[in-house]
Amino acid sequence: MTKTTSRADTTSTAVPADRSAGTSVRLGANQYGKAEVRLVRVTRDTERHEIEDLTVSTQLRGAALADSYTDGDNAKVVATDTQKNTVYAFAKEHGVHSPEEFLLRLGRHFTTAYDWYEGATLSAEQHAWSRIPVDGVPHDHSFVRSGSGTRTAVVQVDGADVHVLAGVTDLTVLKSTGSEFHGFPRDGYTTLSETDDRILATSVTARWRYRPEAVEAGIDFNALYDGVLEHLLAAFADLHSLALQQTLFAMGRAAIEAFPELAEVRFSMPNKHHFLVDLAPFGLDNPNEVFFAADRPYGLISGTVVRDGVPEAPAAWATVPGFV
Repeated sequence: MTKTTSRADTTSTAVPADRSAGTSVRLGANQYGKAEVRLVRVTRDTERHEIEDLTVSTQLRGAALADSYTDGDNAKVVATDTQKNTVYAFAKEHGVHSPEEFLLRLGRHFTTAYDWYEGATLSAEQHAWSRIPVDGVPHDHSFVRSGSGTRTAVVQVDGADVHVLAGVTDLTVLKSTGSEFHGFPRDGYTTLSETDDRILATSVTARWRYRPEAVEAGIDFNALYDGVLEHLLAAFADLHSLALQQTLFAMGRAAIEAFPELAEVRFSMPNKHHFLVDLAPFGLDNPNEVFFAADRPYGLISGTVVRDGVPEAPAAWATVPGFV
């Protein structure tokens, strides 16, 4: 009697192909560290206290770390918990002063105390506090969260080179007039009307790179941050805008022209659309007074404004999310 081979029999007796034959892999770019260390430093040398509130992240890299990925060898791995503790210890021993100074100090420590690290990315967000007024007098030790956007800083250590980026995120701005948008191509899919009077609103993420020679000579990072922010906001307000792209360039140009320490400014700016509500069904006119604020979808504008004559520094931006 002839045996009939079923599909199940055939599957169970087949020899699986060697899918790994001729395949090789290698470890690519990598780094590791402690993310989002919450640090609050209170300076209480006098009855009038100062408060500095940061979220700090450390990322270390180097060829010597390859064995930790490929073989689980941790001989060159400074624990992320140690990195966290270093952040707190340095805040006590050296103070903070500015996010940039604090990150520079950490970067120099990790890449010199452990000479197998070839580079590091140190980043921070600073959370602003203002003194609570009591009877019109700012209180010595009571604060309320405040601020226009969130201050950011990144220090990149790349071998012997050090790059310092400062910036701001979530800087939400709006102008109720002084903005137009027209002259764009139209096709069968275009429904957007042209306008010579619209709301222009965006949430600015900006980072500016300081020239290395300026960092080496010494920078008042706090004063420069305040000054750059002032010029960015003034340019947004003053320009009669024909497009958000034009506004972006004007903002970057204003900062670079005002501060020779800056090499370039990079922006990511979503267009926070405000659409005029049709009130005609209710018998009402709406002369640019009532709008629907749409959160998505939105236009996303990005761009870089660069000082002529300064060398590019791709390593400064290599691991900064959103700025490649």
